[in-house]
This record gives sequence, C-alpha cells and structure tokens, in this order.
Amino acid sequence: MSKLLIVGTVAFDAIETPFGKTDKILGGAATFIGLAASQFNVDSAIVSVVGDDFPQEYLDLLTSKNIDISSLEIIEGGSTFFWSGKYHNDLNTRDTLATELNVLADFNPVVPDNFKDADVVMLGNLHPNTQMSVIQQMEQKPKLIILDTMNFWMDNTLTELMEVIKHIDVITINDEEARQLTGEYSLVKAAIRIHEMGPKYVVIKKGEHGALLFHDDNIFFAPALPLREVFDPTGAGDTFAGGFAGYLAATKNVTYENMKNAVIHGSNLASFSVEKFGTQRMKALERGEVNKRLHQFKTLTQFDIELS
Repeated sequence: MSKLLIVGTVAFDAIETPFGKTDKILGGAATFIGLAASQFNVDSAIVSVVGDDFPQEYLDLLTSKNIDISSLEIIEGGSTFFWSGKYHNDLNTRDTLATELNVLADFNPVVPDNFKDADVVMLGNLHPNTQMSVIQQMEQKPKLIILDTMNFWMDNTLTELMEVIKHIDVITINDEEARQLTGEYSLVKAAIRIHEMGPKYVVIKKGEHGALLFHDDNIFFAPALPLREVFDPTGAGDTFAGGFAGYLAATKNVTYENMKNAVIHGSNLASFSVEKFGTQRMKALERGEVNKRLHQFKTLTQFDIELS
C-alpha cells in the first residue's frame, strides 16, 4: 500500500457564514487533507502539533480513518492553533476575525521513521521553513511532492517560499495567489512562470468555478459541481488537495493523464466539504456517496461533438 505523508495544521476554527455560525470546531489544513485522503486505499500520516486542549474524540476520529497520528505532537499546557473568520454573502470573500498561532508558533516537524520513504508528500499551508524541513527529512525522494501555500507567505516569506518551490513537483494555489506570485494576470502566463520556478505541474483553484491543471503546453479544466446548498467553504481547498494527493498515492501513477483524474476526485470531495460547517460532512462521508457524485461529474462534463 502506498504511503502518503501529510504536513499541515490541526486546529480549531470558529466560522460565521450567512447561514449560521459555530463555536470552536475541528479544522486545520492537515485535518481536511487527511479526511479526504482517507477515501482512498493509502497509508497516511499527519505531522502537526496541538495543545492538550485538543479533545480525545478528535484524535479518535483521525485514527478511525486509518490516519497515523504518532507524529501529531501534543504540547502539555499548550493551546491549539485557532482561526476565526466571517464570510460575506457571496461566500468567496471573508474577513479573518482572529488568528492565534499558539503551539504552532514553535512547531518543529518530525517525520516518523516509517514515513521517511513516503511515496507522496502533501505539504499543507504552513511556513515555508517548516515545509522545507520536512523535505530535508525524507530519506529518499518521493514520487511526488505537492505544495499548497497562500498569499500570506508570499507577502512575508517570499525568499523562503521560492526555495521550497524549487524542490516540489506540484503546486496548488488559487487564481489570486497565482497572479500575485507571478505578476501575471493571465493564468496561462502565470502557469508558465511557475513552471520556470521548478514545479512540473501547476493546479490553479478557482473555487466555485472549478480548477485548472497545467503541464508544459497542456491544460485541463475541471468544473466545480453546481450545488443546491453551500454552507461553509472553509477547508474546501484542503479537501481538494487531499483528494488529489490521496488518489495519486492510491493509484501509484503520477503521470499528467492520471492527474486529470486526480483533479476530478479532488473537486468531487471538495463538493461535499462545503455542504456543512467545518469537517462535519467529511467525517460521515461514505464511499457510495462519493461514487454517485463522481457519476454526476461525468455527466456534467461528457459530450459528443461532430467536427467537420
């Protein structure tokens, strides 16, 4: 069975959308990535840190999904990373109300010995130095290193981020971040610039408008599934990344053609994530539901056309 190493935050979120609000609930990039990847036949492990205020029921949830949490460090007397945000009516923009790094401020990741030969490494949104530390701890080069990052690191740690980008195979960022990173408005030109920085594959997420995959001169587009209800987009991008990475690890095929399938699987799982607050939908997601919605994606995108 393939191994997937996941590095990122395990956190508390407090969320407000036009449809309601929550107190502290389970969140964090690594959490969403891990729950999504658990839909595939892979051995996965999370490298992260929490405080001793992190509930046992959340730890039990992760282990119930066959996620190795032996490298989820628990700091005695520490407080878990916390983020709070309020979404605007369009659900595409939000205001950050609070960010409390807590134990994450001094986090030094330690890759477990049995995952230093992981086939796929998914570097969730974290400080570039933390991401680089994980890359350096790998005993052999993974088949695929996937990076997720955001505009905050571009604003504050661009030099360190550019060094990480040199060492990865795939980058997943949204359209705004792609434009900021490259200075190009055209996403096609932005992808070309990012290729020049190091990654062979570029995934640009466009939220409710789908995702683009770039490789050399090839472009693939996957739509987002139109949904009756969207409650909370928090974690949708991480869920996409988890589905993308989990599928590639499970199929042991990291070609461009298979990445097209991975993009669809990531988009499919992300469509579930937004249907309830936080991780609520992903916790109870069953394989039958996933497969049924995959058929909807196929119907949405498949057509015959006669060319003269």
